[in-house]
Amino acid sequence: MRLFETTGRRGCSTRAVSSSRSHALALKANLDALVVHYERPSFIDQDPISIPHGFDDPRDQEVIGLYAALLAWGQRKTVLAKMNSLCERMRFRPYEFVLNFKQVRDAGRLEGFKHRTFQPVDALWLTSGLSHVLRTHGSIDALFAETVSATASTAEEGLNYFGHTLIATTRDSSRRSWKHVARPSSGSACKRLNMYLRWMVRPGPVDLGLWKSIRPDQLVLPLDVHSGRTARSLGLLTRPSNDWKAAIELTDRCRLLSPEDPCRYDFVFFGEGAIRGRGKDEG
Repeated sequence: MRLFETTGRRGCSTRAVSSSRSHALALKANLDALVVHYERPSFIDQDPISIPHGFDDPRDQEVIGLYAALLAWGQRKTVLAKMNSLCERMRFRPYEFVLNFKQVRDAGRLEGFKHRTFQPVDALWLTSGLSHVLRTHGSIDALFAETVSATASTAEEGLNYFGHTLIATTRDSSRRSWKHVARPSSGSACKRLNMYLRWMVRPGPVDLGLWKSIRPDQLVLPLDVHSGRTARSLGLLTRPSNDWKAAIELTDRCRLLSPEDPCRYDFVFFGEGAIRGRGKDEG
């Protein structure tokens, strides 16, 4: 029996409802146990979140965390090697480098940097746009604070605003770079940006808990092929496509299990789907 399969159906017997509730409680207990198994400091070392953890200044963590999240695909050891290279190019002061970035003066620092489809032109585009965000809003957190209201169920509008802000401030750049900053308005599940928000918003021991503008219950679960496969096997996701609507469906189901912190289950979906299932790729 899958979770929520029988509850709420007209004519559903009391025994079926009781069985479904028992199933939900058992599933929650199993998922909570897996969260405890995966969400521990040892998770950090071989994960891209180790990059922002390597800095002490929250401003550096916020900035380099965005790059780490957006580049978190492919073999994990390759991702970490690329991020270490990027940190070196930024002289290990990512906030200062991005804030004061001048393309005429600093473009050479990013020359030759690439990771899979993320090319040097994309690094220049992202850094230029993010520099504008920092100079205009003060921080990425402040930008999200302007659009995610306390009554909003998710940070969807913040994600849209962030993406459109980067695009609007760098329209003279190649349109090919825009794909690296996904937006719900385009239907994307925004897996990497939702993971970034999880890092910034949720408290430790793995996540950084830097931001106060968004609550943990407003986060949307990062959804990709691995987490989607695991969620469907548990009966927590029915939509076949891994898009924004599916991410919302999965988050809503997980919010029933943990109203204040649905994204805690991301550790289960990622751990069971990627680490145990594939072992190499971040997705």
